[in-house]
Amino acid sequence: MKENFQIFGLASFLYACLYAFCMYRNNSGVTYPFFVAGSLCYICFCFAKLGISLKKESAFYAVSMMLLGVSTFCTDDWRIIFLNKLGVFLLTVSFLLATLYDTRRWNLVKYFGSICQTVFMAIGELDRPFRDIHWYTRNKMKSRNSKVLYVVLGLVIALPIFMVVVPLLISADAVFRDMTERLLEHLRLGNILLVLFMWAFMFLASYCILSYLCKKTIRQEVKDGRRGEPMIAITIAALLTLLYLVFSVIQIVYLFMGNMTLPSGYTYAEYAREGFFQLLAVSVLNLIFVLVGLGCFRKSRVLKGILTMMSLCTYVMIASSAMRMIIYIRWYYLTFLRIFVLWGLAVLFLLFTGIILSIIKEGFPLFRYGMAVVTLCYMALSFSHPDYLIARVNVASMDLETRSAFFQGEPYDDYEFLSDLNADAAPVLVEWMAAEGYDLNVYYLENPRQEAYDAKYRSWQREGFGYFYLNRLKERNAHNGIRTFNVSRFLSEFLILSETTQGM
Repeated sequence: MKENFQIFGLASFLYACLYAFCMYRNNSGVTYPFFVAGSLCYICFCFAKLGISLKKESAFYAVSMMLLGVSTFCTDDWRIIFLNKLGVFLLTVSFLLATLYDTRRWNLVKYFGSICQTVFMAIGELDRPFRDIHWYTRNKMKSRNSKVLYVVLGLVIALPIFMVVVPLLISADAVFRDMTERLLEHLRLGNILLVLFMWAFMFLASYCILSYLCKKTIRQEVKDGRRGEPMIAITIAALLTLLYLVFSVIQIVYLFMGNMTLPSGYTYAEYAREGFFQLLAVSVLNLIFVLVGLGCFRKSRVLKGILTMMSLCTYVMIASSAMRMIIYIRWYYLTFLRIFVLWGLAVLFLLFTGIILSIIKEGFPLFRYGMAVVTLCYMALSFSHPDYLIARVNVASMDLETRSAFFQGEPYDDYEFLSDLNADAAPVLVEWMAAEGYDLNVYYLENPRQEAYDAKYRSWQREGFGYFYLNRLKERNAHNGIRTFNVSRFLSEFLILSETTQGM
């Protein structure tokens, strides 16, 4: 990289420019998938120049990253956007590691440790770009036709000419003058500094991470950490499994079959609606314990058998937690957290399936299976637009005539919650508000909430929550543009325009 700084330095420079352009004050615009695509192009270009070939699994990482990029500009849900960006980062680093190393035998601890090592050790390379450019200018520039210096000289000469020509053009044409004035309004010192910071951050991050990985200092081999005395794990696992067996029998008899007498003061619905978070926590702890048992203790058929039984008992806990959550939803309807819990339980179920397969078959690629499961399941969650599902179910449950027979609680009336939903819910809420007689034209006022205040409505009332939701949409759509275009926010504005046009 040092001897070819003109290639890698320029590539990192252009990549940093792309990052600043795509991400400047733009959390979820259409430019984000272009940035992800640019990241893939940058990585592939650098690998090609370094003589490093991509592997078959590279396609999985690339496609997953692009899908998450597309999902980001198709939703207005900040939780999904945050998780998408975290997923893209983890997939990017995994892509780099999988290309440079043979990761087929790596486990979760090795992969997570390598990601952390890459990120933190790259900080130690912060001086690398400056050392490389210093070496390159002293050893390479002298022996080559210094066209770069001529370009820099041309830029220096062009600057004063621009200072003379631009004022002349401004005074010559009103349209050009108006465009220039609007451009200068945005060129404030704070904005310039932010752009420069974003550019410098990505230039250093990309160049330093690539520099560190090229050293290949991460140990590729995975040491066999199974050195613990299996009797210790057998004793602990046997006691826990015995406890889980008793608990599982109670779940099957009380919850799934409902054939036994409940504790005093409990109804069946109350019994079913409590405990799902506790069971979720126990299921996660069991996942950790089984992985530690398999990875830290010497081989033992007895231990494998007990861990298999523990995994099967965890299936019962997952089913119990899911059933409790479903019954809770049946009485109290949908929220993002309730959807996320059900999604997490489904992922746990699939992960434990992989664990059982790894116990049965020694060479089963558990980590790669787990990465594929989590990635694909999250992809489904990311594109599902949870707030749309929430609005669709909860709005239909406002009246007994339109509510599904699945639900048993009181008619839905948490209107303040609905007013805080994002633009993903607009296809449901805008249509419902139009049917309810809301004046959607207030969206075009400076403050749509004022209509509710004037009528003495509040966000928790059926007649007024929609104006607060419209105000939320207006605030989110205030900075829409070509670079910040977002499908969900655009669709919400288009639906409002369609409804107001039909009402005229």
